[in-house]
Amino acid sequence: MSRPMNHPLPSRPPRLGKRRLDLAGSVLSGLLGHRAARGGLAVALLLLGCAAFAPWLAPHSPLAQQSSGVLLPPAWLAGGNWSFPLGTDSVGRDLLSRLLAGCRLSLLTGALVVGCSMPAGVALGLLAGYLRGWVDALIMRVVDVLLALPGLLLAIALVAVLGPSLRNAVIATALVALPGYVRLTRAAVLAETGKDYVAAARMAGAGPLHLMLRTLLPSAMAPVIVQSTLGFSSAVIEVAALGFLGLGAQPPSPEWGTMLADAMAFMQSAWWVVAFPGLAIFVTVLGFNLLGDGLRDALDPRLRG
Repeated sequence: MSRPMNHPLPSRPPRLGKRRLDLAGSVLSGLLGHRAARGGLAVALLLLGCAAFAPWLAPHSPLAQQSSGVLLPPAWLAGGNWSFPLGTDSVGRDLLSRLLAGCRLSLLTGALVVGCSMPAGVALGLLAGYLRGWVDALIMRVVDVLLALPGLLLAIALVAVLGPSLRNAVIATALVALPGYVRLTRAAVLAETGKDYVAAARMAGAGPLHLMLRTLLPSAMAPVIVQSTLGFSSAVIEVAALGFLGLGAQPPSPEWGTMLADAMAFMQSAWWVVAFPGLAIFVTVLGFNLLGDGLRDALDPRLRG
């Protein structure tokens, strides 16, 4: 009697958790290998650190007024005071303390806008791309209506109806950002629907929810993640623009756009009250845009150089 041959057992496919860890490691490696992305990541981490430790880093209360120190220049200029490293504003409030408090406020509003618009946009785009038919037509016609108006103009109109406040500015900005996520997710789902692995999952008996959430959604998330990073910077600058127009955060809130609006009358006599809030907005937007550019390259192997 012949001995049975020892056939090697087929290797198991890697578990989902291991695949996710491998993907995260690959993305992190690609991100750190991108020079501009490293700069954007450093800026983002610095801003997060400033926001987290703002109460301990700020030398004064952001709302405290110093009647004897109105429009003091930065400490390194003539007439400056090292108790107020970046100077004071028109009512004697410390600019550094207000910038740190504004950093926390701006990052929070950006996170709220992305946290509201991205899940809703992904859900609508997933439904439109998978179900198609009248559901797709209805969702995309609403999206087309929202895209027919410039984003900032639509946000201004919404805040004018809801009333000027930081909360309403966040709601309006999230609604303006929604169409981008819907279109991006729908396009990604349509591109993946015809592929073999989706057909195999359907033939294996996967239901609609399984196909949408477990098969199509993970493949469509890479461009959405990149868009959320870029959308974060757009949300920061749009909320600041609404604050500058008097439709967002209201004084004496230390929001960067509101600080700019309050300082415009002193642009020539006290340049620092305009320069530092504007520089904070510029650095924040630039940092997250560079981070988003690096994430795009890291998540798409075709763009790696």
